[in-house]
Amino acid sequence: MLDQLNEAQREAATHIDGPLLILAGAGSGKTKTLTTRLAYLIGEVGIDPANTLTLTFTNKAAAEMRDRALRLIGGTHTYPLLCTFHKFGLLFLKFHIERLGRDNRFVIIDSDDKKRLLRSIAKELGIDLNISFVASEISKYKNTLLDPREVIEKAELPDYKKVARIYERYQQNIEENNLVDFDDLLMLTYKILDEHEDLRIETSRRYQYIMVDEYQDTNELQYKLLRRLCSEHDNLCVVGDDDQSIYGWRGANIRNILEFHEHFDNTRVIKLEINYRSTAPILEAANNLIEHNNRRLGKRLVSHRGDGPEVQLLHSLDEAHEARTIASRIKDLLAKGTPPEEIAVLYRINALSRSLEEGFAKEGLQFKLIGGMRFYERTEIKDIISYFRVLSNPHDDFSFLRIINKPRRGIGKSTVEKLQREAHDKRISIYRLIKTSQMETLTELTGKKAAKTLKELLETIHDLQEESRQNLERFIDYFEGKIGLREYYNAQPDGFERVLNIDEFYGYLRDSVEKNPDLGLDEFLNDISLQSDQDEVDGQAIAIMSIHAAKGLEFEHLFVIGMEEEFFPLLGDGCNMEEERRLGYVAITRAKSDLTLCYSDSRFYKGRRKQLEKSRFLGEAGLIRNASLKVTKTAQYKKGDLVKHKIFGIGRVQAVTKSGKEYKLRINFGGTKKEILSSFVQPA
Repeated sequence: MLDQLNEAQREAATHIDGPLLILAGAGSGKTKTLTTRLAYLIGEVGIDPANTLTLTFTNKAAAEMRDRALRLIGGTHTYPLLCTFHKFGLLFLKFHIERLGRDNRFVIIDSDDKKRLLRSIAKELGIDLNISFVASEISKYKNTLLDPREVIEKAELPDYKKVARIYERYQQNIEENNLVDFDDLLMLTYKILDEHEDLRIETSRRYQYIMVDEYQDTNELQYKLLRRLCSEHDNLCVVGDDDQSIYGWRGANIRNILEFHEHFDNTRVIKLEINYRSTAPILEAANNLIEHNNRRLGKRLVSHRGDGPEVQLLHSLDEAHEARTIASRIKDLLAKGTPPEEIAVLYRINALSRSLEEGFAKEGLQFKLIGGMRFYERTEIKDIISYFRVLSNPHDDFSFLRIINKPRRGIGKSTVEKLQREAHDKRISIYRLIKTSQMETLTELTGKKAAKTLKELLETIHDLQEESRQNLERFIDYFEGKIGLREYYNAQPDGFERVLNIDEFYGYLRDSVEKNPDLGLDEFLNDISLQSDQDEVDGQAIAIMSIHAAKGLEFEHLFVIGMEEEFFPLLGDGCNMEEERRLGYVAITRAKSDLTLCYSDSRFYKGRRKQLEKSRFLGEAGLIRNASLKVTKTAQYKKGDLVKHKIFGIGRVQAVTKSGKEYKLRINFGGTKKEILSSFVQPA
């Protein structure tokens, strides 16, 4: 099995004792190396499979690695434990949760169950907060090992105080009902190992050889759990690529891989730099780009395939022109016999998919949207379309019920059910029921507050109908001012993307009016319906997806769109330029032979057509010459992050400002506010 490996892979696979960091570049055969090492330990060295533990992030990766390793090992009767972090936590808790005074017949609740429970608790407490935000904050608390008591003590802002109260009640509820949520699988496992030394020693001695895939994606809790698991030995082998760490927004801590050699003494570092996927020009662009990052361990990919066509740049006037040109090039590729599954288009933000979807549909190209919903199926877009349908036809009960409490108006489920029953009995629409009912009658049916709100909603609908007949372009601002969907979605954890989608939709409507000044709302809705009713794609199709969704995939022919400042890289509050650059590196290295990077002179941005500058990444990748493109250092931390100071403890960042070559953070440490330079804190 070792004959199939190159020199660096072989060196990594035959390493036995002591900490090992395998720094594996894109397409360098990391899975092959990891599975061969596992097979080598078991089949050649004679390590008992029961003494090994291999951890991954997805069930798919775990299954693939298990199959590969077992084929290499041959006829072993004991299977090595190879699973995700959370599956390991589940297995551990089934045996040891009694140590916390809990029954091992616990039930795991999924994210929907969790949100339902949080929603009912918030209602009991009389707290009106976005439940997605609450769920996200509680997940952060658990992954930083903060219990409800600590959160209550540290919370200062009103919304976070409310979240703390919900968190406290939520924990009481799930413990009383013997429930375990996804984050508990790791948090409780760590807690048991941390509090029971005998079990920690026993568990660490059992798993003498531990391996971790995609180590750059681990968070603080996973790192601490690994420290407990290998506390009796240093036989920890991690495989990862600091240049592909792109999940900082969901808690991954790049410092885990960057500082691995500091965390574990006598670490051996082996770099896998031979790339078996891409041609030399593609890797040249990727290497040039990522070398602009400061926080990296450093490696340079070399192509095993050798030379190939140069990376192409596609310059378009706008997004429609871009979509047409890409569609035309794809049709040429298909005509030459290229399998459609070898073609993909990537983008940084989901809002860019709309122009592609429409352009491809018009050209009759079959495509599949991977890792996301089609543009017109996204919740926030369906909300706007439902409002427009009600303006066009107020008697559309389906659309009316969707918008009746969006944004929240305090119209409860029981009130809606009463309206539906009454309208059904009278054989009229809900809209007509509200309109024709006297205030006294409606109050009797729904209650005084709800009746007043419903009458106000009808007045708003009438105002919007009138405005939409006057001037459809001016109507957009009027509609947003009256309804406030941007503000409503902006308050959610994924609000940035949702607001971009809303702006993209408004921009598309403005563009449609500009091209057809006589366009009416009915006609626009008909156009939308035709575009959004595309048949489900069967069989092979061209892939359209975000760069995040593309990680781990590869394509013969690849287009990356939106290579403009503000789109890729994203700019503004919370932007981490080094992570943006790593995303660019991931995007480029998905291509095997043919890579086209696309930029446009203008796009719709925040509801307006905006003239754009080409992305600095094109210059940094060595594809264009532009002296004005400079490497910009950005803050590692953003508003809302939890950080830890060696003296003041854990606090939350409230503001970030530039201070010379550093960044200054205003941090709230449990009610005491301090201004600290960013180099003196670390992620909590």
